[in-house]
Amino acid sequence: MNIAMLGSGFIARFYANTLHAQRRKDRILSVYSRNIVNAKKFAADFGLSSYGSEMEKIIQDPAVEAVIVALPNHLHEEAVLACAAAKKAVLCTKPLGRNAREAKRMLEAVEKAGVFAGYLEDLCYTSKFLKSLASIKAGSLGKILWTKSREAHPGPHSDWFWDKEKSGGGAIIDLGCHCVEISRNFIGKGVRPMEVMCWADTQVHPIDAEDHAIGLVKYENGAIGQFEVSWTFRGGMDLRDEVMGTEGTVWLNGFLRTGFEMFTTGKGANYIAEKAESDSGWLFPVGDEAHELGYPQMFSDMFDAMEQGREPLETFYDGYVVNAILDAAFLSAKSKKWETVMLDDWRGEGSGSEEKSRVSYDEKYYLIKKELLPNGEAKVILKDKVSGEIKQATVKN
Repeated sequence: MNIAMLGSGFIARFYANTLHAQRRKDRILSVYSRNIVNAKKFAADFGLSSYGSEMEKIIQDPAVEAVIVALPNHLHEEAVLACAAAKKAVLCTKPLGRNAREAKRMLEAVEKAGVFAGYLEDLCYTSKFLKSLASIKAGSLGKILWTKSREAHPGPHSDWFWDKEKSGGGAIIDLGCHCVEISRNFIGKGVRPMEVMCWADTQVHPIDAEDHAIGLVKYENGAIGQFEVSWTFRGGMDLRDEVMGTEGTVWLNGFLRTGFEMFTTGKGANYIAEKAESDSGWLFPVGDEAHELGYPQMFSDMFDAMEQGREPLETFYDGYVVNAILDAAFLSAKSKKWETVMLDDWRGEGSGSEEKSRVSYDEKYYLIKKELLPNGEAKVILKDKVSGEIKQATVKN
């Protein structure tokens, strides 16, 4: 697949390093940047045949088969609409839009044009995440009741992130998009998000947007997705997820503590990992950073989906739903109340109505809990189905 890269900054370089690694067959052909000097350097660094500062010219090149949008948030819509107009497959980095209105317009544009569109949500492609998701879908955790996803670090790399108008917000739009989509996958994308309660504040940085937030997303089946996001965390990048179900639990540590520990006085000053704040003392390097963040798996899914004529695991519709949830989070942070998730276009499965878990012990009782005692006997705590009386009994194990 011949690819045009729109953007030449941090995330574009991450994508390019991934696509040009390990003898991959999908290659970047050209790059667009608003700064022609940056475009030229990017092209030289990755051996590209062309570069330019005119977006539409790069997109409309007949040799280009797919376009990757790796631009600041406020430029996503312009780029996606240009791809749709040129009938080019488009892959857009997260978040899809600055809000659900932008995301909806992009979704409608690619669907009207009939072009392939993929949402580049890398943290939904890490090996740990995919294996956890497979176990959950197989029923290993039972019904999912609660999820928690946390992303925290000292703050993003580029100036536009810190500009509320260009970004669309602060830590919520930058990091919450990851956390919300992780929870949606674990709970089930067919389950409708209903309302959001969110606290947010600007605690450290002299900016208009929030640099720290915690939110709860309630789903139609009663499940809760919790997100914790911060640009105020010191010590690197903290990526952690938890899932609790009626039959089991998953804990994931995605990045900060890698199982790779190193001490150095700082001689050599090597790159350690994304968002690492020090190059001396005890450090936690990342062996294959792109793989740990899900980039190779993500692009494999995207290009396989194109060839196979199917949707990728993460679509523009997913990006739209995420934006709608984050819109409600921003409203809640101001109102201090639960705010409804406004989805004009819901494509989920059924009603997903809330159902409480009730496990029968026998015809007369519900089982509340069963545990093994130190003496080897088993104790059960029961609830009478008619009277509601709660009692306990010792039974043979």
